[in-house]
Amino acid sequence: MADAMSDLDHRARAAGLSREWQDARGLQQRVSDEALSAILDRLDASASEIRFLSGEGDHPISLPEGWRAGSASLVLETGDQLSVFLEDGDGEVRLIAPSRHGYHRLEQDGRSVTVAIAPPRCPPPPIGRLWGSAVQIPSLREGGGAYGDFASLSRAAEAFGRAGAAALAISPVHALFPADAARFSPYAPSSRLFRNVWLAPAGEAVTEQGALIDWAGAAPDRLRDLRVAYDALSSEQRSVFMAWRAEQGERLQAHAVFDALHGYLHVRDGASGWPAWPAPFHDPAGEAVRAFSADHEDAIAFYAFAQWRAECGLRDAAETARGAGMPIGLVADLAIGVASDGADAWSRRGDLLTGLSIGAPPDPLGPNGQNWGITALSPFALQRQGFEPFIQTLRAIFAHAGGVRIDHALGLCRLWVIPEGAVADQGAYLAMPFDHMLRILKIEAHRANQGRGAIVIGEDLGTIPPGFRDIMAAAGILGMRVLPFERDDHGGFKPPETWDAEAIAMTATHDVATVAGWWKGRDLEWRARIADRPVNPEDAAWRDRERSSLWATLGDGAMPPDDPTPVVDAAIAAVARTPCPLAIVPIEDLLALDEQPNLPGTIDEHPNWRRRLPDTLSPLLERPDVAARVATLNAR
Repeated sequence: MADAMSDLDHRARAAGLSREWQDARGLQQRVSDEALSAILDRLDASASEIRFLSGEGDHPISLPEGWRAGSASLVLETGDQLSVFLEDGDGEVRLIAPSRHGYHRLEQDGRSVTVAIAPPRCPPPPIGRLWGSAVQIPSLREGGGAYGDFASLSRAAEAFGRAGAAALAISPVHALFPADAARFSPYAPSSRLFRNVWLAPAGEAVTEQGALIDWAGAAPDRLRDLRVAYDALSSEQRSVFMAWRAEQGERLQAHAVFDALHGYLHVRDGASGWPAWPAPFHDPAGEAVRAFSADHEDAIAFYAFAQWRAECGLRDAAETARGAGMPIGLVADLAIGVASDGADAWSRRGDLLTGLSIGAPPDPLGPNGQNWGITALSPFALQRQGFEPFIQTLRAIFAHAGGVRIDHALGLCRLWVIPEGAVADQGAYLAMPFDHMLRILKIEAHRANQGRGAIVIGEDLGTIPPGFRDIMAAAGILGMRVLPFERDDHGGFKPPETWDAEAIAMTATHDVATVAGWWKGRDLEWRARIADRPVNPEDAAWRDRERSSLWATLGDGAMPPDDPTPVVDAAIAAVARTPCPLAIVPIEDLLALDEQPNLPGTIDEHPNWRRRLPDTLSPLLERPDVAARVATLNAR
């Protein structure tokens, strides 16, 4: 038994799985043999020749075995060729990387390897202390319609630019499942390489007055409107579209085939994703898929058109934001992974952790852990493929953004992986090639936004290992400091002046209660309603103490007992006076709304991602109370 245990530990270490881990309370935990074995059985950890190295300019890069000290050639991306000397030091051969950032080829004696040379840091924020807001695109009412789209986002960017905002943050706009209106969560995408076509502008819309989005009716309506637009393309427009489609190549073709096949089988069989399809369709290169593609070329072309329309809409919104005077512009959001039954998992199966989902281990907020039901890029596939899947993912998210927020940034370092079908606490941490991914991120951030560069924000909330935030700060990645979570060692709220200067300041995120909702206990009411019970008196008493603590830190004068308006004003003034270079105030807090966009841990118990704003932004931002909050942000 001891030998078996020793062999299991050896296999786990070789694969980058941690047998021991530290929980949110600082206590050591140990992964069971059963969980470790189940994960190892699903990992394709096969090794391959090292094809990718990375480093920073003027620093040594260690080379694998087989390289010798002496002259070599570095072929730059531009095609230029540099003569370099590989030195022998400390028993290893090393290249002193020149300060030529990018992806180059090192060659010697018929051997070659990609060498990524990164700048020392991601691009810094613009000089000064700036502010922005965050919106859920479907919540916007600009342009009418059943929900907001990229055309609505353009008009919202104009309104915020006039108000003095430097940035406008949005939730992920990754591709979803166009034929399945039930799958509207932006954090469980079908693909991170393409866009959510439901957000593609599709002509004039009929004004919809509902407070909640009816995705079951709205999503099919948008596809019908897009189909009308596709059929009405002029010859000139069709030529532009076809040229764009050809430029996108195999990746777009595979994605459009998936969408067409998914739409066909979802209507015919009710299949929600590719594992539920008939077996012959599981192979993207198989005869059944080739035959389907030949018979349904028009449908495939339509889904490619929908992607083009979405891409143009997002590009136009980004250009509008810059034209409105925003020095940062749109801040895009990169989801941590993709659905295991979506387009990426079907057409690029070898890129992903097949048979495993990702989530979070048990902690005080989630005693049973979290299984997000999505998968992620495999660290072993990244090594085998020279990190091409990660590079392409970053280029998709950076394409039009002046900033990118990386959801669950710890995922660059390690992932909590769970065997499919197992509960969340039966997982383990899997190491990611953090150093390589960080350097690639720095290269792509400098190239982003059509060469203008983009800031990078890493979501570093929750259980974070010691030193992780320091590594992010050294790389120029801004952390997130969110009002409810900024506490001292005794649990009290930190004065805003003491917040971390290498982070953005926020009053809330889409996953936590709004300031007004928190003050009124709206989140407690929701949890009680879902549990079909009254609000727990202990929870209510605890919230009373928390309110007193917050007001003692931020407020002035007597604590307002019921009206949250002074608290919202104080919270916005607080994030405005932190040393953070950028303050983001979600539109829900600018408007002092009670309800939050998303309640984590719920599916249909709470109207996640369905809420609409009460009006268009121009009149909302001109309301005296809102204008006063904007004036506070501009003055600070």
